Amino acid sequence: MHLQTVRDPRIEPFAILDLRPTQMTIGMHEVEAKRQRWRAVKRTEEFLGKHLIPVISGPKDRYYIIDHHHLARALYEEGVKNVGVTVVADLSKLRRADFWYVMDHKNWVHPYAFGKRYSYDALPKSIDKLEDDPFRSLAGELRRAGGFSKETIPFSEFLWGNFLRRHLDIKEVERDYDRALKEALELAKSTRADYLPGWCGPVEEKSYVRKS
Repeated sequence: MHLQTVRDPRIEPFAILDLRPTQMTIGMHEVEAKRQRWRAVKRTEEFLGKHLIPVISGPKDRYYIIDHHHLARALYEEGVKNVGVTVVADLSKLRRADFWYVMDHKNWVHPYAFGKRYSYDALPKSIDKLEDDPFRSLAGELRRAGGFSKETIPFSEFLWGNFLRRHLDIKEVERDYDRALKEALELAKSTRADYLPGWCGPVEEKSYVRKS
């Protein structure tokens, strides 16, 4: 079956809590940064108009967020009730099993939490139920600090978060965030991270000998 991707902006108000997440965790440190940005722009309608939430239309007239989970949570924490959305694809006619098959195939769902995969049923039913993963926050801060480049690969920062989870102690991250970020930068530049999306570590120069 060929599924045509569409983008249908819905500027009319859409309740944030009616949007279904497609991931299980977020980084609350990153959410707080977006809350501060929202306050800085003085909560304008223009900001909301330029930051539509991309969603998939699913069975039972439900809409699933496939990006901007942190922004949606930040807006919710700031008391925003409604947002505009843009429909990336309409899968509303699919059966439940087929819907999740397509979502997984398209990398539109990430049912992982703290390095472990869960069933689709375990996904939060609303944006306010997303759990905090400090390593997801650290991965986002690491990218902004130049630890790796931004990629179009879905959920790439979760891959980096799981990498950091294996090399850093959670207590250290919570106790001294700046020091943890410094260690994360060192790890990101090492060859241990060279398989991750956006890796931009040192590349050894090759010496060539001209043949006579």
